[in-house]
Amino acid sequence: MLQPKEILAGVFGVLMLYLLGRMVGSPLRWIARNAVNVAVAVIVLWAWDRLMGFTGFYIGVNPVTAAVVGLLGVPGFLLVLAARALTLGW
Repeated sequence: MLQPKEILAGVFGVLMLYLLGRMVGSPLRWIARNAVNVAVAVIVLWAWDRLMGFTGFYIGVNPVTAAVVGLLGVPGFLLVLAARALTLGW
């Protein structure tokens, strides 16, 4: 027969495993979602370079521009465009 202490220890252990899973799972979901966003940003920036390269107005595909566009979305893309236009000219 299980003693009350053993039952309480088992319940406590299961609760700790649940809480640990929640703590580790949430940041991993956030990291995965942002990694997908950055990957999509790389594709968008690459497509922009291929489509707009003939005009001379290109945006370099590098980790910084991909992260800005991936994390901020359309406002990030506009920010990178504005930064490119202001620093190097249209």
